[in-house]
Amino acid sequence: MVLMTEKWWHDSVIYQIYPKSFNDSNNDGIGDLAGIIEKLDYLNQLGIDLIWLSPVFSSPMKDNGYDIDDYYAIAEQFGSMEEMEELIAEADRRGIGIMMDLVINHSSDQHQWFKESRKSKANPKRDYYIWRDPKADGSPPTNWRSIFGGSAWTYDEQTEQYYLHTFAEEQPDLNWENKKLRQKLYQLVNWWLDKGLAGFRVDAISYIKKNEFKDQKVNGPDGLSSIFEASANQPGILDLLNELKAETFFNYQILTVAELYAEDNKRMQEFTGDDGPFDLVFDFRHVDLDLSEGSEWFKQRDWDLVELKERLNEIQKTYSANRRPAIFWENHDQPRSLNKYLSESEINNYSIKMLAAVFMLQRGIPFIYQGQEIGMTNVKFENIDDYQDLATHGLYQEALKAGYSKEEVMEVVWRRSRDNSRTPMQWSAAQNAGFSKAEPWLKVNPNYQKINVEENLKDDNSIFYFYKKLIKLRKNSPYQEIIVDGKYRPILESDPNLIAYLREKAGEKLVLIANFKNKKVDLNLDYLVEEVILSNYPDHDYRDLKNKKLDYQLRPFETILLKVA
Repeated sequence: MVLMTEKWWHDSVIYQIYPKSFNDSNNDGIGDLAGIIEKLDYLNQLGIDLIWLSPVFSSPMKDNGYDIDDYYAIAEQFGSMEEMEELIAEADRRGIGIMMDLVINHSSDQHQWFKESRKSKANPKRDYYIWRDPKADGSPPTNWRSIFGGSAWTYDEQTEQYYLHTFAEEQPDLNWENKKLRQKLYQLVNWWLDKGLAGFRVDAISYIKKNEFKDQKVNGPDGLSSIFEASANQPGILDLLNELKAETFFNYQILTVAELYAEDNKRMQEFTGDDGPFDLVFDFRHVDLDLSEGSEWFKQRDWDLVELKERLNEIQKTYSANRRPAIFWENHDQPRSLNKYLSESEINNYSIKMLAAVFMLQRGIPFIYQGQEIGMTNVKFENIDDYQDLATHGLYQEALKAGYSKEEVMEVVWRRSRDNSRTPMQWSAAQNAGFSKAEPWLKVNPNYQKINVEENLKDDNSIFYFYKKLIKLRKNSPYQEIIVDGKYRPILESDPNLIAYLREKAGEKLVLIANFKNKKVDLNLDYLVEEVILSNYPDHDYRDLKNKKLDYQLRPFETILLKVA
């Protein structure tokens, strides 16, 4: 097996910022670039290496910046190009790189390209987007459902054709079959890389290749079929992505991570590694285990710990040896991990640290989402109008049409809305959690008076300092090579209470054992304990474990990292 070439980022820890919700410097209720600059020392204290910024490009903000109308400009609400350049420079001064969110599956319908495209069928930029004639009865060209619900086609009366949008109608899909368009995209990527970016997270790139425009099997009460089935990862997509890499990424010392949904391990492997178009891909199998097939998050399914372990282990297997997994619990499209993997009554200092250790000590590149390092949780707004997310409103309506009551749908919104992770960062117990002196664009989670950065920094036993320890273990400890590069081997795979895995390199072994349950669990393993490296019960005396076989009773949510023989 060919080993992956070691890259400068191989031991990096990445922190995702959702700029609109991070820190508001000018008190207009919206986070901004200057606000991020103000908090760089905080992030430096945590110990991260790279910041991934969700989009800050010029945008009408129909989908919070994922609808870009000018790739060469910064949205006024976030600041200016000068402030973007200052952020890159100030972060670099602290040894932190900046990654941007590259959204090139689609643009805004307010982008100049689309404005030209819709003027006439003869316009030179008409083919920058995907236009099709109606069916004979005037209905959309296919029965595809957009990710946000409703038809993926919108009719344009001026030219009497439909245009395709995988997401909202304000986000028309770019036509990657057009060579001139592709060159325009490569130019803008290189323009940004020349400004000193450390890399890109590449958004929704699964959808850029469209082959057959035909109806698919109906899979919902709306009579439509998920666009995922019709357009994700189609044959020929790798040719386009490899061209993107050759024209842009390959010529810079950067890190790329792609948002991809693929159907099997082999397919995922094709997109990553030295011979793939991206360095890393986000694999969502473990965070989507509560969803039924399709993109409708109101179709929930039950899961158990054994299934979660199977998915985590399968991800590790997929990206072993010559690839690295991007490891994560949270991002801006996911609810908070504490509410996904724990019941509300189980969320406490021990269980939060348990999840942190399970995540951070796996093999791969860890991505921490803002607020995760202080234990932020989901929010329960009483009224659907308090939610700002397009997907939440679209799927709320779709669930009502499917026969769910408003009360049932709100329960799902509380579990799954993307706004769960987008509430303003909780800096202190001051007004609006210290995020802004103005009313925030999205309401603050009411628990900010107890869960906030200021409280975390006061307490040596806080979630923040536990994450800091985990980062130090990965980057500056006697065990860093094992944790970063060591093999991952799952153990106790069928145990319904425990997550456990070995990390091995050059004859040395670490074992991570985590009690996932709010009860005591007996543990007996045939390993000789040489050292107790980390625990989420810091006041406990573990001396009795050393130089003995592992025979121990774990307390509720107890998690230990051991050096063993």
